[in-house]
Amino acid sequence: MNILWDFDGTLFDTYPALVEGFVKLSQRDLDRDEVLRWLKVDSKTAFKHFGIDEDRRAEYKQLDIKYSKDSKPFEHLEEVLAAVENNIIVTHRDRESAENLLNKYGLTKYFKEIVSVEEQGFHRKPHPSSYEFVLEKYDIDLVVGDRELDLLPARQLGIKTIAFQNRNIEADFHLDSYGEFISLVLKNKSL
Repeated sequence: MNILWDFDGTLFDTYPALVEGFVKLSQRDLDRDEVLRWLKVDSKTAFKHFGIDEDRRAEYKQLDIKYSKDSKPFEHLEEVLAAVENNIIVTHRDRESAENLLNKYGLTKYFKEIVSVEEQGFHRKPHPSSYEFVLEKYDIDLVVGDRELDLLPARQLGIKTIAFQNRNIEADFHLDSYGEFISLVLKNKSL
């Protein structure tokens, strides 16, 4: 089985760092739960909702890197990665910070490739260009993400999907923990 993974909120619990970086960027005392709700849609929408100029995206990325250094992978993730033939990441995160977190927890060995969407010149998700790039190299059986924008390109391309810790988006499977992954997904004969 070959799986395409989102990074933030899917492989690593980076939302606490993303929220703190966003609050710092806003220079206001924003309600962190509200910030999280908007970031779970996507950062572009959160920027617009809170009136933050899109020109500050590079500053936001730097704050994210600073705060996310202590982010951890989700429980049971390594078991899932080890059970899969090929794992590929497609992320809006820069490649260096993704690799730093993977290296910190010894997870780099499980990934064939990391596609950093903007660094490699692709349109931001949900545009399917980065997924199409991956499909030219690998037969992808499944896409795992925590937001609608992670799963939309997969559905457009006819790939099965898993919504991780988000039951509010359309997906073939919904998981709250990777402890369920092997029994609910890998042993599923319809994949």
